[in-house]
Amino acid sequence: MSTAGGEAANLADGREIPMVLWTYRRRFRVGDARVVIRTGAGFSHLESRLDINGRTVATDRTDFEAEGGLRNHRLAADPPDGRRLEVEAGYNSWWNVGVRAEADGRVVYESHPGRRVELPTHAKRLMEDQYGPGGGMDRLKANKPAIIADISLGLLFFAVAKLADLPTAAIVAAVAGLGLVVAQRFVKVDLLGGMALFGIVMLLLSAGFALAFQDDWAVKMRSTVVGLIGAGLFLTDGLLGGRYLGKRLTNYLPMNGLDPRRLAIGMGVAGLLMAGLNYGVAALFSTDIWLFYSSFADVFISMAFVYGALAYARMPVTQRAA
Repeated sequence: MSTAGGEAANLADGREIPMVLWTYRRRFRVGDARVVIRTGAGFSHLESRLDINGRTVATDRTDFEAEGGLRNHRLAADPPDGRRLEVEAGYNSWWNVGVRAEADGRVVYESHPGRRVELPTHAKRLMEDQYGPGGGMDRLKANKPAIIADISLGLLFFAVAKLADLPTAAIVAAVAGLGLVVAQRFVKVDLLGGMALFGIVMLLLSAGFALAFQDDWAVKMRSTVVGLIGAGLFLTDGLLGGRYLGKRLTNYLPMNGLDPRRLAIGMGVAGLLMAGLNYGVAALFSTDIWLFYSSFADVFISMAFVYGALAYARMPVTQRAA
């Protein structure tokens, strides 16, 4: 059993369990004792508690960024019947936690009978890329000012679009972006290390298209035209080695081992596919179906294409080692 949300409770030593995204619960009995294993998963940590008859008797915690942060949790206690209870808990897939318990060396509970409590190799490698020394999380922290600048431009665009219209929002956000370019000359922190300049160009293109063409077909084709332009820029950057868009995009991704050239090419191909799908839906189906597609369905399809681009961009382990 597992639940969402931020559970907060006191540990045996009085510390408070930090807010967690999901809590996994495994319940079983050892003799007359009621045993509950609670494993709380957060963005950067995993913490387990061993409760016997409603009382916390053992805890273990791992921080993904620390050395040994991906190890399994080990919990031990003595139930009322005098046997020694030893519990192993940890991820055994991307989305689930496994628990194995022994009492005096004999297995008394397995959440997933016959399976080891072990993170799959490919998942462990990706986690190490994200949280290990010099990994993606370190890179995200180093690029925090640039990422905040990019997100702020997006929020500004959204707010103005709600209050006015799309062309006005695109122009206001683009002007604010150009202001960042000027501000960069006077500050030491990197404000443009992310995708801000690329976003400014795409906002200006979108605004220009919206101002020039006002009919329904033009509105439907805006995503296709702008998408083709963006895909062309990514593909061009890929042919040039991914030195600009590919390299800067890696600042957003909490993983190592990405080839900027392949990432730019993959994103360009994804853009071409999305532009083609938008055209196909607009040309073959009604406006209502196109509205549903552009508002909801294309988000999930684009995510699948982006995952494909990331898979293509990941360099083989042997190449990374070299």
